[in-house]
Amino acid sequence: MWINQVTEILLEAAEVAILPRFRALAEGEVAEKSPGDVSTVADREAEELISRRLRGVLDAPVVGEEAASDDAGLVTALREAPAAWLVDPLDGTSNFVAGRPEYAVMAALVREGETVAAWIVRPTEGRVYVAEKGAGTWRDGIRVRREPAPVDPAKLHGAVLTRFLDPRARARVEAAAPRFATLGPGTACAGVDYPRLLDGDQDFVLFRRTLPWDHAPGVLLLTEAGGVARRPDGSPYRPGDPRPGLLNAADQTCWNTVRSLLLT
Repeated sequence: MWINQVTEILLEAAEVAILPRFRALAEGEVAEKSPGDVSTVADREAEELISRRLRGVLDAPVVGEEAASDDAGLVTALREAPAAWLVDPLDGTSNFVAGRPEYAVMAALVREGETVAAWIVRPTEGRVYVAEKGAGTWRDGIRVRREPAPVDPAKLHGAVLTRFLDPRARARVEAAAPRFATLGPGTACAGVDYPRLLDGDQDFVLFRRTLPWDHAPGVLLLTEAGGVARRPDGSPYRPGDPRPGLLNAADQTCWNTVRSLLLT
């Protein structure tokens, strides 16, 4: 089954290119792509392996984070190609470089601009999350359903990555923080924050940047498990849409509550 084929490809990339370098990066194996945005030899080798192997599963364009940093035009395949692969070979690279385990390997399949399959692999934990549109979300082979969150905002646990917020939006978040049980900064890794939302460790996550390789996998995993992922205006997320802002929540009531406190 091709879903399992992709899972095996991501696990192989983690085993071959990523895990051997965790807390063992040599001098010269880390480069800064832009201020605060780093890449490693593990990112590049994993993406090359994954991209090559995915084309063997389905011969379609591959939009990888590393390749797209060199050629931004690759992203147009998500809107224009009948099918395209999305690959984030090492999400949470800054954590990986710092020796922290909050990183992931992610992929998604996009057809006609819509995500139809998604994978998140957590190498240090040996966990695998898989979703197929219309068929549900699975964690290590077990079906996942996200339970509704508490109605009272004082019982909600959430995260907001404030790094990319403008001063006004950041001030709004800071003012609303006491209304929630907890409101943290997230893990700097979408491939960890989405599973935490799926597993019930948090009830909502708000992102400003919506790069497709960061969010297409997690959004499908969440929505197929019964959660809600929408733009601040209520429109659905599509991976070819460059607009900023994405609020993910356990259910529609939670989404409405968090939106009213953080975004209006």
